[in-house]
Amino acid sequence: MTPGSLVLLHAPNATSASWGDLPEMLRSYGLDVIAPDVPDGTGARYVAHVSLIISATDPVVPLVLIAHGAAGPLLPAIALAQRAAHRPVGGYVFLDADLPRPLRAHDHDHDAPRDEGRVPIPPDWPEAPCGYLRTHADRIGASEGASRHGQMVREARLRGWPVIEHEPPAAVAQALGELVATL
Repeated sequence: MTPGSLVLLHAPNATSASWGDLPEMLRSYGLDVIAPDVPDGTGARYVAHVSLIISATDPVVPLVLIAHGAAGPLLPAIALAQRAAHRPVGGYVFLDADLPRPLRAHDHDHDAPRDEGRVPIPPDWPEAPCGYLRTHADRIGASEGASRHGQMVREARLRGWPVIEHEPPAAVAQALGELVATL
């Protein structure tokens, strides 16, 4: 697919600086890139702040929403907000990200603040193609992270999504561009 704007969504409780030079590298490929900075907020608060920032940038559609880490489960809610604002989403990329999981009747956490809960998944999600990019950054860390990301890759494949496992020294921007092109 040919994206309008790539929206890079950092994990909640992080900042857009966590993307490093990826936004500039993607821009050097001629892509329109938006990297909202929401340093404080999780759950619905994160979704609301991101949606306001996207709106303020007047993005080119269709959007490709790219999530890292814990931003992955928030993609359906962010997409719903974009569709409500008449900004179509053309694709989703999970970059070393957790995948959305439907809420079940017994899923709740009485000890967590209201805003930190998971957000519901719209019944028609995903309405656009999805892909998974694993960068193997977890090899540096604990084996628990590696096995979690491996599980996400397996689950993405079971869902029929294209998966790219990035191997250095190729640039993450290059692997991301290849994955977006397959959506």
